[in-house]
Amino acid sequence: MPQLNKLRTALTGGPGGDTAPPSPARLRTALTVFFALDGFLFAGWVVRIPAIKHQTGATASTLGLALLGVSAGAVITMMLTGRLCRRYGSHAVTVVCGVLLPLSITLPAQTHSAPALGLVLLLFGAAYGGMNVAANSAAVDLVTALRRPVMPSFHAAFSLGGMVGAGLGGLVAGGLSPSAHLLALAGIGLAVTAVAGPVLLRHRSAPGTSAAVPRPSGPKHPHRMAGRARRIVILFGVIALCTAYGEGALAEWGALHLTQDLHAAPGLAAAGYSLFALTMAIGRLTGTTLLERFGQTRTLVAGGATAAAGMLFGALAPTVWLTLLGFAVAGLGLANIFPVAVGRAGALAGPSGVAAASTLGYGGMLLGPPVIGFMADWFSLPVALTTVALLAATAAVLGYGARNAAHT
Repeated sequence: MPQLNKLRTALTGGPGGDTAPPSPARLRTALTVFFALDGFLFAGWVVRIPAIKHQTGATASTLGLALLGVSAGAVITMMLTGRLCRRYGSHAVTVVCGVLLPLSITLPAQTHSAPALGLVLLLFGAAYGGMNVAANSAAVDLVTALRRPVMPSFHAAFSLGGMVGAGLGGLVAGGLSPSAHLLALAGIGLAVTAVAGPVLLRHRSAPGTSAAVPRPSGPKHPHRMAGRARRIVILFGVIALCTAYGEGALAEWGALHLTQDLHAAPGLAAAGYSLFALTMAIGRLTGTTLLERFGQTRTLVAGGATAAAGMLFGALAPTVWLTLLGFAVAGLGLANIFPVAVGRAGALAGPSGVAAASTLGYGGMLLGPPVIGFMADWFSLPVALTTVALLAATAAVLGYGARNAAHT
């Protein structure tokens, strides 16, 4: 208990905050668990998309519109979750979303039409978006308090959770119905929240916690961005958008491409997203080393070029195994583009830059599902997936063009 009290005091700026706090290992572990749970549940839904498409009788374009519900619900919630975190604390909101997300994941398997699927995916997307914002807000405050760049480890946990969720989904896809599978995931999610949630609540972040944790001294950024700064932040936001488009495309269309176009078994199709999540996790775990050795611009450009080559290969390869290899390379390339883009926007314009770039970035996830769905109907799904390679290459070009932007 003394250790817990010291940590609470240090993180809330209470009496005795000047003393050196102990290592907040339990708090960091609990947050890592929630990031992993987020990825695990999302991947569990993703690998059942082909089965639910068949269940609802949706075409590629109507499925794309239904999948828009996930992104639309997430974006709408992201606008509100920040206020909830300021009012109730990011830890409490994270735990609440840790209950809502498992409950909402059971709903898609109960639908039998594309419109109904789209409506329930709005709820799932809302819980998913809330979890993302709340957990990231809590992580940002912890990173600031620790004064160590541990944020990539949280995002790596999300990717590893996705890998496990996709792998488990592949193992049970042939033997469990989508309804039974997603119900089991809900039970796992609620159990994990019951174990990890009390740790966050015991170290409950105060409302407005951003101002409560100690922050390192540094240049202060104005709330209003000057015209040139705004244009550069938008540029980094577009780079983030290109990345989020690719992540959403692989998550929501990769398994369908493998089953529909290459006739892969459900378990093997689920391995596509699992490999993608694994290589993305590896890329993020090594991201700090790459940034320190090669710098932000080289990491961004190399990542975009690698992702473009991998996705082009994955979309057009004639066999399942070559497609899986392409997905894996794409995940490795995409891993650090979003964090670098948002980080550079924040370095230039502070919290306003981070907010603007993140909003544009998540717009990529909003645009991806319907764009690929309509292109799949007009041309084919492999051709539609080549747009991921095009946008990754665009991110590399824009990243190189903005190489001196942080210093303007």
